[in-house]
Amino acid sequence: MRVLFVSHAERTHFLGMVPLAWALRNAGHEVRVASQPELTGVITGAGLTAVPVGADHMLQQLLTHGDSLDPDAPPPFDMAEDRPERLTWEYLRRGYHDELVPWWWRVVNDPMIGELTAFCRHWRPDLVIWEPATYAGAIAAKACGAAHARMMWSLDLFARMRGHYLRVRREQAPHERDAMAEWLGARGAKVGVAFSEDMTTGQFTIDHTPASLRLDVPLPYVPLRYIPYNGTAVVPPWLHVPPVKPRVCLTLGTSATERLDGYSVDVQDILTHLADLDVEVVATLPEKQQAELENVPGNVRLVSFVPLHALAPTCSAVIDHGGPGTVFTVASHGVPQLMAPKLFDEPVLAENLAARGAGLVLHGRDASGPRVREHLLRLLGEPSFAEAAGRLRAEMEAMPTPNELVGELERLTAEHRGRAVS
Repeated sequence: MRVLFVSHAERTHFLGMVPLAWALRNAGHEVRVASQPELTGVITGAGLTAVPVGADHMLQQLLTHGDSLDPDAPPPFDMAEDRPERLTWEYLRRGYHDELVPWWWRVVNDPMIGELTAFCRHWRPDLVIWEPATYAGAIAAKACGAAHARMMWSLDLFARMRGHYLRVRREQAPHERDAMAEWLGARGAKVGVAFSEDMTTGQFTIDHTPASLRLDVPLPYVPLRYIPYNGTAVVPPWLHVPPVKPRVCLTLGTSATERLDGYSVDVQDILTHLADLDVEVVATLPEKQQAELENVPGNVRLVSFVPLHALAPTCSAVIDHGGPGTVFTVASHGVPQLMAPKLFDEPVLAENLAARGAGLVLHGRDASGPRVREHLLRLLGEPSFAEAAGRLRAEMEAMPTPNELVGELERLTAEHRGRAVS
C-alpha cells in the first residue's frame, strides 16, 4: 500500500504517529508524511519522508492577539463539556460557528487543502491517516479515492462534541445551519468532493487510549498500543544507574512555554515544598524557566530535556500537567501520577486516570506547593496507586502493537476502498 500520514504543523500531535508509520514502512508499505513546511524538520528527524504542502498556519499568532481582545467576551468554548444542562443550542452554536470552525479548524487547515489534495491525486495513496483536527486529510483522501482514518492523540473530545452538536441541532428549527458541514462542504466542492459525515470522524479511528479511559462514543475504534516517542533524544549518564532515593519527575510539557502562556502552577513553590523530602526530584524545565527560579533545593536535579520514556521507568511518581503524551508515556511504565491539568483534554484525561486509582488530580490554584507535597506523599506512601498504575500498564500492553496492527489496516483499507489489497 501507499500510506500518507497527515498533520497540520503541530509537533506534539504528529509524534504519536511515528511508531505506526515505521511499522507500516517496515512491513514493506510506502509511507510519507504531509504537513505544512514548519513541521518538515520534525518529520525528517523521525526518519520519515516529508511532503511539505501549503503554507504554515497562523494559529499561535491569532491566539496571542486574541488574548488582548474584548475582556468582556464569554469564556472559550470547552470541548470537554459533557453536562446536558450546559449543552444548549446557544452554547453549541457559539462554539462551532464563532470559535472552532473559524478560529481553529479553518486557520490550520485552509492553508494546506489545495496542495495536499493535488499531491494525493498525483501520488494516489491507498490510505490516508490524519490527526483529528486536520480535516484537510479527509478532503484530500476523498478527492483521490483513498480510504481514510483519524489517529487520536488523546481522548476523542472531537467526536463526542460533534455528537452533542448534531443531537441538539436536530431539536432546533430546520433552518439552523451546520457550520462544520458548510465549511468542509465548501472546501470539498472546490476539489469535486461532497460533504459526508465521515469527513469529521474518519471511516474508522485509530486510538491508543485504553478502553478503561476511553470516552463513550459510538464510533468504530481500532485500538493501538501506545509506544512512547519523544523525538530525537540522548540518554544522559546519570540515567545509566538506578536512583539511590525514590525519584520523582516534575514535567509540565513543552506546549505550555512554546505555544501557550506558561505553566499553570508555581514551579518554585512546588520545589520549595518538596525540599525536605527524602527523594530525588528531576525537574525538566527549559533554560529560561530554570533561570527564573529564585533557589533550587539540594534534592532537585534541573534538566532542560530528558527523554521521558527513559526517565519514567526509574521514577516512583511523576508530577505532570495531564497532557496526553506525558500521561500515556508514564502510564505505559506503570508509574502513578499527580496531575495538574489546565485546558482542553487534560482535565478529563486526568480525572479518568485518577478515577481508576492510578493517580491524583489538583486543579488550578489547588496545585499549590503544600497540596502537591501532600498528594505526592500519598502517591509514594499508599501502595494502591502503584498497583492501579500497574493494572493500567497491563491493559495498555495487551493492546495491539503497531506491527500487529498492520494487517488490520490492510484489511480495513481494502474494505473501505472496495477492492482487495495487492
